[in-house]
Amino acid sequence: MRGLGIDLGTANTVVGTPDDGVVLNEPSFMLVRTKDPHRSLAIGAEARNLVGRTPIGVTPIRPMRDGVIVDLDSARAFVTAVIKRAAPHRQYGLRPKAVIAVPAGATSLERRALVEVGHEAGLRKIGLIPQPVAGALGCGINPMEPRAHLVVDIGGGTSEVTTFCFGGILAHRSCRLAGDELTDALYQYLRTEHKIIVGELTAERAKVGVPETDEGQSLVVEGRDAVTGRARLVTLETEEIVDALRPTTTGIVQTLTACLEDLPAQAISDVMSEGLLAIGGGSMMRGLSQLLEESFGFGVKTAERPLTCVAEGATACLDHPEVVAAYGD
Repeated sequence: MRGLGIDLGTANTVVGTPDDGVVLNEPSFMLVRTKDPHRSLAIGAEARNLVGRTPIGVTPIRPMRDGVIVDLDSARAFVTAVIKRAAPHRQYGLRPKAVIAVPAGATSLERRALVEVGHEAGLRKIGLIPQPVAGALGCGINPMEPRAHLVVDIGGGTSEVTTFCFGGILAHRSCRLAGDELTDALYQYLRTEHKIIVGELTAERAKVGVPETDEGQSLVVEGRDAVTGRARLVTLETEEIVDALRPTTTGIVQTLTACLEDLPAQAISDVMSEGLLAIGGGSMMRGLSQLLEESFGFGVKTAERPLTCVAEGATACLDHPEVVAAYGD
């Protein structure tokens, strides 16, 4: 095995290999016993599907928050399980090397913790690459060329905007408004406007059920009536969901536009001619591309594979160590 490219996201974990492409794409959830929170019973979709319906003594947890490790022991158990699933037949039992994508704004302490967990989970040589750079590389952009590129990454826990050029970061801004806040905003909207209480998974499905390609679609949401306590169904038009999420999406974009103020004039010229690249699950939300264009003032291109392009770029770095050397420190 030549190695693994890993995107340990707040919402999803994606792993790729140079030979097989994406080999794992699962929610970043782990199921543990309450009395033993550092040993996984299940990971991924199996654990995620039990949110809101777990038996007594069992708890679903997220080892990653805002793209960084929350608890070292839980993260170690999660990463170990991910590696076993992604590489069940490691060649000759060797520890695989890996390139792991991290938030561009991760601190040195957070980066060091991730490397430590990776080594203890069974990885050998570990390189780190900023997620926006990996996402751009996964979309076919060369981060080593002498031209500025602007990437907006709206993930589960963090939204980031990063401009890079010729092996270095030119400007970076981030905020804690992201996919989780969008889910919570929809949950609060349903409770306030429709008097219905829904589970986290239901709110998440309703949020991601309004991609740019849908026109005039409606969604049926199941929950408990906040007044009577009885089960109830509510039908939502996609435009109503977009309106419910608009204050949060506007807050995300307004925070990120400050990055442009940090750019040199020549870099602005590059970005205006090329536009910006949007990646991450939030980039698929209806109306977001238009909002980005209105806020930033230039064209927006959404990645063809916004959920997996970061892992694909990290995997490509296995064959391009010069990228890791340039952006890894």
